[in-house]
Amino acid sequence: MTDVSEVTCRSPRRSTLRLFVGLGALGVCLTAASVAHGGVLLVVGATIGLTLIVAGTVSLHHVFAQVGADVHGVHVRTLLRRKSVPWGDIAGLYIFEKPARNARIERRVGLSRRNGHKRLLPLPVAWSYNDPDFDATVDSLWELHRRHSGAEPGRLPVVTHRTAGSGRVGSLALCTALLAGAGVAAYFVPIAAADEEAWQAAAPCTTQTAVQESGDCLSTVPAVVARTEPHQPKQRSWLYFTDSRPVQRLEVSEEAAEEFEAGDRVALTVWHHQVMEVMGEGHIWREHVTGGGEVAVVAAVLALAAGYPGAQVLLRLRGRRLPDDEVLPSVLPFAGALVGTALWLLPLCYLHPTTLLEPPVALTWSAAGSLVSLGLFALAWRATRVRTPVATRAIDGAVQKDGEMFLAARFLEHTDYNPHGFGTHVLLGDGPPAVTPHAGPGRFAAKRIPAQRITVQNVRRARGADGDTVPRNWHIAELDDEGRPVRLAAAPVDLTRILRELDAAKTAVNTANSEG
Repeated sequence: MTDVSEVTCRSPRRSTLRLFVGLGALGVCLTAASVAHGGVLLVVGATIGLTLIVAGTVSLHHVFAQVGADVHGVHVRTLLRRKSVPWGDIAGLYIFEKPARNARIERRVGLSRRNGHKRLLPLPVAWSYNDPDFDATVDSLWELHRRHSGAEPGRLPVVTHRTAGSGRVGSLALCTALLAGAGVAAYFVPIAAADEEAWQAAAPCTTQTAVQESGDCLSTVPAVVARTEPHQPKQRSWLYFTDSRPVQRLEVSEEAAEEFEAGDRVALTVWHHQVMEVMGEGHIWREHVTGGGEVAVVAAVLALAAGYPGAQVLLRLRGRRLPDDEVLPSVLPFAGALVGTALWLLPLCYLHPTTLLEPPVALTWSAAGSLVSLGLFALAWRATRVRTPVATRAIDGAVQKDGEMFLAARFLEHTDYNPHGFGTHVLLGDGPPAVTPHAGPGRFAAKRIPAQRITVQNVRRARGADGDTVPRNWHIAELDDEGRPVRLAAAPVDLTRILRELDAAKTAVNTANSEG
């Protein structure tokens, strides 16, 4: 790639995109004609026209998108702006991968600025791991950057949603939105509690209270059911009344609409100018009154849900000193702590929505639950700490001599002992180390690992380039198989044990060869 002097990248589907731009122009005309004509065609024509306008606008953006690179830097042109970034301001390049629809993967190129900011380029874009044009363009950009910025040759980082370099703006925005929703719900807790208490304390109206309390009492109105319309649970069910008295229709549950029949004489209970109860002969329906406990539970659920994206932001801040492509620990320990908190917090909010700290029982409940949650979050904090890999570590019984031991581990490359990546476990004991596609027992379909060919180069944490199938808490051993780089992934303790077994097997083979 030393002869690369300039790179230009445009959308490979420009002709198709121009067709959609033309359809967008047609959508403008169709929308204008529909508005001018009016009538029934207004809704249909405007809907089709607006859809074409949106598609045309997006296509127009991609038609104008262009990325170029030369001796001066990277030049980006879009529909609304043009921007150039000199090589001296670019600290490095990276590949950003994210899942797309239909089990595909979207791959794009990003720039890491020396001021700490990152920016994704609109082009090139790949939708699979096997895209020679994308790989060639990335290699050319990388070569230009290395040549004109003075950067040392190295690896190209791959950033995914699991790595330290992924953005935290989305998680922070989601956390803020959920907390705002929790605050709004909490504001209505005392209002809902007061309404619930007023409904429970309401008494039948008398001549005096009917005038003075203007709806605070319960009034009873006779009515006759004209017909019913029961529907499925996701649709509304109705009761219709004769002569539309006192109302034309009333929304009820599906069960109530099936129980009442045309001609039934019923008594309607009205409170605050709203029908709260329909009582007939053998049938009764009551309007559900949302209480303070239910609203408090909603507020608590939203606050706890905000804890999940909040934990994601916390882990990203905690791993801000890590390389951009290193995989962060899983957020699941914090999710478990949130679930444990919900087990005591939600019942407390339901039973004591406005007096969480006043009754002795609620106060004791809150204190005990808070201590439990504090312990759970402390364990989650410990479980998500970043562990530094080590090549060797003292392990009880480091070499497996008797019996079989199947350890979950995977070679990430296709080799003669791991054809087509079929291995899921490494078998130790009762023979040489081997790769198996099962967790035992027995050596069925086992492929012996040629330990005499393998040399351990490095042990590191998982990176984005290792793929999403590698668990977050696993480590990667970089091996040399007679000049070919091979990666072995396993849990830290298991990986250390496997490496010790491979080293012992290699020593045994070399000793036998020297003696022979």
